[in-house]
Amino acid sequence: MLERSEVWVSGAALAARFAQVRAHSVKLAAGLSDEDCGAQSMPDASPVKWHLAHTTWFFETFVLESFEPGFKPFHAAFRVLFNSYYNGVGDKFARPERGLLTRPARGEVMAYRNDVDARMMALLEGTVFGREVFELVELGLQHEQQHQELILTDVLHLLSRNPLFPAYDAGFSGVSAAGELVWRDFDPGVVEVGFAGERFCFDNERPRHRVFLEPFQVASRLVTNGEFLGFVEAGGYERPEFWLSEGWDWVRGNGVRHPLYWVFRDAGWGQFGLGGLRALDLAAPVVNVSYYEAAAFAQFAGARLPTEFEWEYAAGAGGLEQAFGVAWQWTSSAYAAYPGFVAAAGAIGEYNGKFMVNQYVLRGSSVATPAGHSRATYRNFFPAGARWQFSGVRLAR
Repeated sequence: MLERSEVWVSGAALAARFAQVRAHSVKLAAGLSDEDCGAQSMPDASPVKWHLAHTTWFFETFVLESFEPGFKPFHAAFRVLFNSYYNGVGDKFARPERGLLTRPARGEVMAYRNDVDARMMALLEGTVFGREVFELVELGLQHEQQHQELILTDVLHLLSRNPLFPAYDAGFSGVSAAGELVWRDFDPGVVEVGFAGERFCFDNERPRHRVFLEPFQVASRLVTNGEFLGFVEAGGYERPEFWLSEGWDWVRGNGVRHPLYWVFRDAGWGQFGLGGLRALDLAAPVVNVSYYEAAAFAQFAGARLPTEFEWEYAAGAGGLEQAFGVAWQWTSSAYAAYPGFVAAAGAIGEYNGKFMVNQYVLRGSSVATPAGHSRATYRNFFPAGARWQFSGVRLAR
């Protein structure tokens, strides 16, 4: 079936990468109980078991179904159960009810993964294959890495709902502190933004294009817990002058008084994380804040959030601490298409383009982002009220 595309590349290297990425997902879930893997703590999160199945569904649906000789699905019902949002594929099981899927059990999900993995390896270990296969497999691996981060953020939210505050990994060390805040100056001018080159990027990172930037400054590091605590103790969550109107409604409607996972007890402020409940590290970067909270703190601090293009240009120029591997950083930019953006044909085209409404762009990467999955042009995006991700604040002015 490979005559659909030109013969393009040997599969050995991609097969090795496929095996590594797939094994890492299983490793992330290895220390979790079956109960941990099946529960869903809120509609925006998914059970770990569902993540393991959905990433497998991606390869079965978009690669094996088109390119495997004599294709037969592992289980016909999985096409609906583990479809996330691809309308072009067919029906979907309701996202808020994924935690109700007690069947298939975790063991059957793992059997599904093993079956699809073996068939994928047989496909990839052939002498050569076409570019279309390569691009679909690479997209599937990048997609799985996104879900590896979601496994951690979703299970953290789940465990946070338990009054015992059980740790995902008691040995998790967190993020070290950065240096003194310094304002980095950038001159005005026309700059190029967006991805350039032949390596992988998501479609929302292209086309590369020019933008004009006014002179600006960006903070050398992220806002710390201690600095954000100053906002809390100054009554920041009770003072509407710092908040966008919609943000103020969000604060009052949800009773928000501090960042997600902060806990106040007799001994003072603590923070729940992947390593469990610990004393609040005042020097560590604040995380798990919404766009509303980030914008309110910036107003309190006499600054603002950077635009996504200011962030990209500053990160590319160097001099920014904690740009990657710490926290996704809110920008003031609405998530929208770049000039000339065209979504891919078919269901794959639903991956990014249809979400370009009512969301804000975050840049960088977090402590939960897999190694090798970060770059300056990467555009993450979430609604303004989302804060269960490892999202932090970098100031600009």
